[in-house]
Amino acid sequence: MSQYENMIARQRKWMFYLLALLVIGAGFTPYSRIFLGLLLGSSVSFYNLYLLQKKIADFTDAVADKQPARGLGTVSRFAAAALVIIIAMRFDTYFHIISVLIGLMTSYLVIMIDFAIFKNKN
Repeated sequence: MSQYENMIARQRKWMFYLLALLVIGAGFTPYSRIFLGLLLGSSVSFYNLYLLQKKIADFTDAVADKQPARGLGTVSRFAAAALVIIIAMRFDTYFHIISVLIGLMTSYLVIMIDFAIFKNKN
């Protein structure tokens, strides 16, 4: 496995762990609305992370093959974030809107933490 594939696998693994913790928090704490908001935002954040990783792999393959490279899918990731905000605003009795916004940023936090840990190991 290449270094990039290892990084992808680590980031996805940590996102799954985080989602599992949020499910436990939503099920077993009295702050279910906050944890459900974090879970909703983090789920879409994980989807956006998957899209970004897939688009980067396609982009690098296109550049390596000297073909025209397509974009990185910014519009589709923004659309997913907008959709989850609309869902959170529509069902505000179940989801805390600030938690959803924080949850949308979790994949970037995972990327930064992974980078910091991996950089110190090498």
